[in-house]
Amino acid sequence: MAASKTDAVELTKALIKCPSVTPEEGGALELLEAQLGAAGFECRRADRAGISNLFARWGPRGAARTFGFNGHTDVVPLGDEAAWSVPPFGAEEKDGYVWGRGATDMKSGVAAFAAAAIDFVQDTPPDGAIILAITGDEEGDARDGTTALLDFMEAEGERMDVCLVGEPTCPDEMGEMMKIGRRGSMTAWFTVTGEQGHSAYPHRANNPMNGMARLMDRLASHELDTGTEHFDASTLAVLTIDTGNPATNVIPAKCSAAVNIRFNEAHSGASLTAWLEGEAAKIKEEFRLDVDMNVKISGESFITPPGPLSELVAQAVEAETGRKPQLSTTGGTSDARFVKDHCPVVEFGLVGRTMHQVDERVKTEQIGQLKAIYQRILSDYFDG
Repeated sequence: MAASKTDAVELTKALIKCPSVTPEEGGALELLEAQLGAAGFECRRADRAGISNLFARWGPRGAARTFGFNGHTDVVPLGDEAAWSVPPFGAEEKDGYVWGRGATDMKSGVAAFAAAAIDFVQDTPPDGAIILAITGDEEGDARDGTTALLDFMEAEGERMDVCLVGEPTCPDEMGEMMKIGRRGSMTAWFTVTGEQGHSAYPHRANNPMNGMARLMDRLASHELDTGTEHFDASTLAVLTIDTGNPATNVIPAKCSAAVNIRFNEAHSGASLTAWLEGEAAKIKEEFRLDVDMNVKISGESFITPPGPLSELVAQAVEAETGRKPQLSTTGGTSDARFVKDHCPVVEFGLVGRTMHQVDERVKTEQIGQLKAIYQRILSDYFDG
């Protein structure tokens, strides 16, 4: 591989020092825009609704081959700042780690693919184009982040042929896992309304807790499926059941609850919504209660079938780490759920053990290793 010129570790540290808690940009995208622009990338902002997004392209628009990277520079809140042993935005490098909020998720990944792209186009200018689509709204509602970038690209006639999302994907060891898909995610909120009364005379009331308890039990004990070829079984978790009732002699009038479902391609958000509506209707009829339901679908399940893109990434990972990554669909949602409607997409990044935790940190050596993997992917893609 070409000699390293852009220090991905130093770029990671510079990004960590930017306090970019969603939705604050914190200077992170400005820093990247300056560095990429100086390397010959055409940089444009795709900001929307107060969210900062950066689009950067090296090479001609409409090139015969265009490789894309996607990632985010926004980070989750600090939590209890007093519990940190280091300044959360200090970017300290000690004990073989770089420390700070976003060190793992995912400023190191963004730094690695930005540094890899810069060095690659300067050392071996490819016959094609490289696009970096970087958002400041992945950890929040994600309505105006990667979706805004994709809308911008469609309006401007920009296109990625394939895309790699640099999210952390490895559970314990560098190189052990990559993502070729993600489960869908949805949350449903229920409100059951009955009739308030004295607990000594329950026959004169209609207790919403009875119906809610039955509903939650039916939902939680129902087997959605047993898994598919590339996905584990879908799951439903009861998140909360609340009445807000402090009295010991009052049957409440209302009860609320929420569930979250992580689902594979055997279902859709619409089919699961219909199932939930059917179960709620049964409770309404059996218990003579009013049952209201609201649903938010965060993303549908998707998969990029094993093929040229996953093989390209897996071969580069194995060459640099000695490990052939497992093709996985585990974990939560990521912005790959939006990119999959634009082009084939996979995910590969660092070990994610400390993401979102107090004292978030990443092994320093893994940042350089990830950059080397990304450079090899680019080299193999444009040489292939």
